[in-house]
Amino acid sequence: MTSAPRFVQIKQYLLDAIQSGRFAIHHKIPPEEQLAKDFGVSRMTANKAIRDLVQEGYLIRQAGLGTFVTDRKSESPLAEVNNIAEEVRSRGHHYSNAILLCEEIKADDEVALRLGVRVNTQVFHSIIIHKENQLPIQLENRYVNPRWVPNYLSADFSKQTPNEILVKACPITDLEHVVEAVLPDSQSAEWLDIPTQQPCLSMIRRTWSGDHLISYARLLHPGDRYKLRSTKKHQ
Repeated sequence: MTSAPRFVQIKQYLLDAIQSGRFAIHHKIPPEEQLAKDFGVSRMTANKAIRDLVQEGYLIRQAGLGTFVTDRKSESPLAEVNNIAEEVRSRGHHYSNAILLCEEIKADDEVALRLGVRVNTQVFHSIIIHKENQLPIQLENRYVNPRWVPNYLSADFSKQTPNEILVKACPITDLEHVVEAVLPDSQSAEWLDIPTQQPCLSMIRRTWSGDHLISYARLLHPGDRYKLRSTKKHQ
């Protein structure tokens, strides 16, 4: 078996140091000259490893100062409902998901209130983990009114996200977001592969199509992997 190219070895060394926390956010990495010397390669080879990690969002160059580990949190606009798969791919990263649950259940008090239906009404329920480069960035716990999206549970979530399915069935016209900082319960922490002491962003999202309240979702994001953005246009 042939060994990986030298620039890949340097890249993996840097990536391991970043992901382990040895190189924390804003940490200045060794200069190209030092990496080239340590790995016995040309400066050009070390430069390619660094350039790749800059393009992938792990590092940022600052002229005259050096190269630093950047805050590589995923970002989502708070005032919109974007497809998380498209968000991930727009950054040049790989999107995948893990489907934990798809079922039809009777709405309890909370779900009935949030979804605008009577208690014990049959509703659709799904739990999905969304991942960026195999790293969990969102736990989506969603309830859908079958009256407006009757084919929701029969959809192939490995090929379409819930957002894509909802938009196709009922174009979204209005939304409501409630965001707070929380600590995850033990099950959510296990699914997101984080400790229970890890602060998270919790978002409750309800979406309407015209006068119809079609979906209620609880979205949980590890705080060190995700951020929300809100913009306002001035007239």
